[in-house]
This record gives sequence, C-alpha cells and structure tokens, in this order.
Amino acid sequence: MNAPLESPEIGREINAAGYSTNLHDLGEGFPVMMIHGSGPGVTAWANWRLVMPELAQNRRVIAPDMLGFGYSERPADQTYNRERWVKHAIGVLDELGLEQVDLVGNSFGGGLALALAIEHPQRVRRLVLMGSVGVSFPITQGLDEVWGYEPSLDTMRRLMDVFAYDKSLLTEELAQMRYQASVRPGFQESFSAMFPAPRQRWVDNLASKEEDIRALPHETLILHGREDEVIPLEASLKLAELINRAQLHVFGRCGHWTQIEHASRFARLVNDFLSEADQAATGGN
Repeated sequence: MNAPLESPEIGREINAAGYSTNLHDLGEGFPVMMIHGSGPGVTAWANWRLVMPELAQNRRVIAPDMLGFGYSERPADQTYNRERWVKHAIGVLDELGLEQVDLVGNSFGGGLALALAIEHPQRVRRLVLMGSVGVSFPITQGLDEVWGYEPSLDTMRRLMDVFAYDKSLLTEELAQMRYQASVRPGFQESFSAMFPAPRQRWVDNLASKEEDIRALPHETLILHGREDEVIPLEASLKLAELINRAQLHVFGRCGHWTQIEHASRFARLVNDFLSEADQAATGGN
C-alpha cells in the first residue's frame, strides 16, 4: 500500500479478521507476536527493526501492522478501539494457525497485549509489556502531543525529542524518515481518526479492569524507561503490583524507546525470559 516494493516496511500480506494485513514473519521456533506502538507514521518494522533479527535467531517472530496502521487495511468506517484491535490481533493468530504465542506489546501495543491475554488467556504463553498502557493514568503532555500530531517536519522533530532520552539518536535523517512516513497517502487520515480529543478517554479505553489484571496467570516481563515522557513509569509500577507473576526492569537514562535506545539489552532480556518457557517445555534440555 503506497510503498516502494523494496521497502523494508513491507513484509507479506495476509487476511486477518477480514482485513488485508501487512506483517513480518521471520525465524523458526515457538512464535512470539510483537505489537507496535501508536506514534505517527509507525509500522511494525519501524518499531521493531533493531530487535527482530536477534529474537528471530531463537524463535519465530510475527510483527503485524495493526489495523489502520502502516500498510494494513483501514476500515471504511474509520472506527478504532481496543476491542477491534484485539479482534484483529486474534485474526492474525487464526490466519497463521497459531494456537499459542508469546506476546510482546509496546505502549499502545502493550494495552492490546494485556487485553488479549485477559480475554484469550489460552492463546498466550508469556507476556512482555514495554512502556505499556493498560491501566488508567492522567494523560501526559507527551502522549497528548503524540496522539494529536498534525504533520509537519518541525512537529516531528519535537516528537522525536519527547520519545528519546538519548538525543544522539535524533538525527535529521530519522526525523525526515518518520515525517515522510506520516504523510504517505492515507496514513494521517487514519491516524487522526484513532485518538481525537479529548484524549484521556483513549487512555481509559486501552486500560483493562484491575480485577482482570490481578487474575492474569501469565509470567509477565515489564520493561520501562525511567525518563519516559509519554507513558509514566508509574503505569508499569502499577502493572507490576497488580500482576502476580510479574518482574519489572527499569532502564535508567532511557525514554519511551526502550527497544531502540537499549536494543541489545532489550533483546537479551526478552529472549532470556521467553527461553525459560522454552526450556520448561522441553524438560530443561
């Protein structure tokens, strides 16, 4: 959809829950599905490009563009909510014939991963939440700016500054890449329909009930950047308090882009966490 054929953002096309869906599918082994965040111009590749190859050395990595994002289809009614996105994610699993996966969710994607694990617990083996929504909190200025994005290069430069603690990452090339992604045909029209003001209601829509979170049986790894200006660290502290089998890792000197600012550490932590389940499934051999 409106991308050069050689673009690394284009994986393969499947039909998930009735929608044409772009996804990346690489590696072999027990599958892990990775759900991206909700920044303007985001795609699964843009979100996970630095960690997919390393994780794919040990497992099958599935990374879809979620409904309305990237190069997946946009519903004609332009209606978006947690329930519809979770249905789309389940559609990806069903189309690929995957009965159970490990699930990794970033920010917005963490809220979807959490909701999916609550609604379909048997489909999830282990859960990883990174800079995740999923509990209610007063919307931050950073998140309000992200969801309220109106395309311009200067605005994208400011958003990049909100996302990353390590300002050396914020090259002009990166700003240009993300800006150009945000103005491709259909991208902004879809994005602006997702989180219209007042935006606190979308934080709340992506939040699950506390009693449902407490009931989660899954081993869960929670990751967060200490200097995150988009999703407050308190959200992950709350999730770690609520989820019985949770462990929390906080990256110092890190903003919202844990998987980019600390890509190698992120991949090692996630791979080690998921490998524990691999070993248990084979009797420790």
